[in-house]
Amino acid sequence: MKNTNSLSQSHKILFLNTLAFTVCFACWTLNGVLVTFLVDNGIFHWSVVQVGWLLGIPILTGSIMRLPIGILTDKFGGKYVFSLLLLLSSIPLFLLPYADSFLMFAVLSFFFGMVGTSFAVGIGYTSIWYPKEWQGRALGIFGMGNAGAAITTFIAPSLLNHFSVDDPQNGWKILPVIYAVSLVVIGIAFLIFTQNKKAENNTKTISQMLTPLKSARVWRFGAYYFLVFGCFVAYSQWLLPNFMNVYQTSLVMGGLFATLFSLPSGVIRAFGGYLSDKFGARKVMYWVLGSSVILSALLSIPKMEITTTGPGVLATKKGTITTVTNNNIKLGETDFAVAQKTENNAQNTIFPTKTSWQQIVVQQNQNVKKKELLAKGITVIKFDANMWVFLILVILIGISWGIGKAAVYKHIPEYFPNEVGVVGGMVGMIGGLGGFFGPIIFGYLLTATGIWSSSWIFILLFSVLCLVWMHYTITRMSTEKQSLTMQLQTN
Repeated sequence: MKNTNSLSQSHKILFLNTLAFTVCFACWTLNGVLVTFLVDNGIFHWSVVQVGWLLGIPILTGSIMRLPIGILTDKFGGKYVFSLLLLLSSIPLFLLPYADSFLMFAVLSFFFGMVGTSFAVGIGYTSIWYPKEWQGRALGIFGMGNAGAAITTFIAPSLLNHFSVDDPQNGWKILPVIYAVSLVVIGIAFLIFTQNKKAENNTKTISQMLTPLKSARVWRFGAYYFLVFGCFVAYSQWLLPNFMNVYQTSLVMGGLFATLFSLPSGVIRAFGGYLSDKFGARKVMYWVLGSSVILSALLSIPKMEITTTGPGVLATKKGTITTVTNNNIKLGETDFAVAQKTENNAQNTIFPTKTSWQQIVVQQNQNVKKKELLAKGITVIKFDANMWVFLILVILIGISWGIGKAAVYKHIPEYFPNEVGVVGGMVGMIGGLGGFFGPIIFGYLLTATGIWSSSWIFILLFSVLCLVWMHYTITRMSTEKQSLTMQLQTN
């Protein structure tokens, strides 16, 4: 009966944790939708650089503060840290309607960006309530709160339009207040209905708690999370302009496609936790990184046209050109057909299409030698990068990363059972920085290459790096383990 009651209490904590994280993640991504709306509707006249900062500040705050928040969770327990975080983060959201300048908006964005640290709190607080065989599933279910990003990108634009019907200038101010009220309600519920629980050995000093960060394993997990979470957050923002520029979709359709990427990735995380419990996080990460390599390689192929040299027309004998027309060359008494250019009107084809024609390079009365070129061949290969195939590949890599997010955090309580908050905070910080720097990196790559798929080339290279690093480390560990076993048997 004791175990049953304990598990029931754990499930209640898990439910409130997941609900709180969902609301926090929704608030964390609110700034992107809100700032875009304010600029597009001329309510604020911010420059492109200022908009970039306003989009990035909450993500940066929520990333760099995950480590100290994780330390506080290990030290004082998740109940009080999470409740305080929810209640304090609501204050800048309540004040946001009074923001009338870039500086004030930036300062308030910095403070409500703290909701992004909720992941570090929830990871430490969730894992401590569950035995080892349940932790993958529990952390995966908690991580489904990532879907809060999809909720905001899907619902917030419609709410902003609705609130602005009667008051185009000030209607937007209702939305941050709604988000702030939701944080207050969840914060009070968390304070009333949860029970505090701290990690063992929580009497450690800050210096002792930070000791695990010297381990290369922490940084390796951070690299994985930079890929599966950081790049997920980056593409949640990057896909909308990608679809609009490459495929000329509307804003609404582009937003829908971006939601189709982010929503399954968040929801599938619970399944990733189940797979990690059943087959082991290491096997799951092999699958995740391998699929990331394959899918990003396919996504790296840009929408393009390649013009190259095709089969031409050569003289079969020497002589004089007697007649030249658009589709025929006459050498003496011999006729040579010249292929004409035809329009390639294929749209959204899955496979590349080819068009070939020939261009005359000789003139009437010209003397030519045997094997001399009469008409050069031109071939154009067109790859349309079918939008629907691209969308399916994007959804698949999002699902893969969603599974990977759970697998990464399944590792942490196994290797660092008493420092989950600290290590989880550090890994989460590295992943969150991926969400901040990802769009910046993608922007520089696009500027340098002029190719939208250059961001996927970066993902391909980074996926290969993570896969090789993991395989090398595991191989070395297996070799050392076998060597130690042989020594013990010899002794």
